Amino acid sequence: MAMKRFVSEQIIGKLREAEVELARGSTVGQVCKKLQIAEQTYYRWRAEYGGMRVDQAKRLKELEAENARLKKLVADLSLDNAILKEAASGNF
Repeated sequence: MAMKRFVSEQIIGKLREAEVELARGSTVGQVCKKLQIAEQTYYRWRAEYGGMRVDQAKRLKELEAENARLKKLVADLSLDNAILKEAASGNF
């Protein structure tokens, strides 16, 4: 299978479609073949997006991006703080 990138809205749509097919009695393998994804991808998506609505997935992505930005900011400030402490201790 060729590697494809799906946005969260598409993933949630495919998971809903998979739930319907599984409820009809299809196996996970059959559903994955129909959706053109690997079984591992299905299980990974289900673990990450299972039970989410589209608006919740969008908010999750926004929060993850903000969290990454804040972590970088904290790392930069911690480095600046360590440099200032090192400089201040050398002056005495």
